[in-house]
Amino acid sequence: MYRTLDPEKVISTLDKLNRRIDERFPQSGLGQVCGELGTLGRQTWERAEKIAQPNFILRGFVWLVILTGICGLIYTIGLLRIERPPSEVFRFFQGMEAAMNTVFLAGAALFSLITFEQRYKRRKALRALVEFRAIVHVIDMHQLTKDPSMILGRGPRTASSPVREMNQFELMRYLDYCSEMLSLTAKLAAFYTQKSNDSIVINAVNDLEILTANLSRKIWQKITMLEAYEEKTVAS
Repeated sequence: MYRTLDPEKVISTLDKLNRRIDERFPQSGLGQVCGELGTLGRQTWERAEKIAQPNFILRGFVWLVILTGICGLIYTIGLLRIERPPSEVFRFFQGMEAAMNTVFLAGAALFSLITFEQRYKRRKALRALVEFRAIVHVIDMHQLTKDPSMILGRGPRTASSPVREMNQFELMRYLDYCSEMLSLTAKLAAFYTQKSNDSIVINAVNDLEILTANLSRKIWQKITMLEAYEEKTVAS
């Protein structure tokens, strides 16, 4: 029961996070990104389910091509004239080399056709994971200018300094929402690995999880600075 991600609970958590952001920061860009992430989450589960299902049409086409190739190979072999014993040693080895090359190429073609469905599904999964990488960087852009140094009173503003209207509590909540969104993005990407044993897809999801963890660590460094400042203020 608790060994797989429940898509309904993950999406429900995303919807609740979206409401929390809208209630705390009405009409904010971060809330819109979270709403887009919720939409992507619903599409993700449908895509992952569809990718995991066997594609019988594609399989039938592949096996039709394989059977056609086998029949063509048998027909070609039947047209060959084999001399016994060979009249020339050179021609014998030349024929053996050609036969080995044909077998090698036929085996490579057979392997390519058999794994075609897997590679087709892999391309669809990797294409979907690109969307997650893009939204991860969008989330990072939203927290990029949320610098705790202005709350801490370190240095004056400049003419090009971004407008910072949040107080300490609001900034901490904003950064925490960004961290939660990064974590949920990684969970949505993990849907593609629940019913797939494709090592390339699994590695791509792992890379995305590492990316979100690193960005979340950077966010929590800012939160830690704010918490330390708050403790120092209360103590004084």
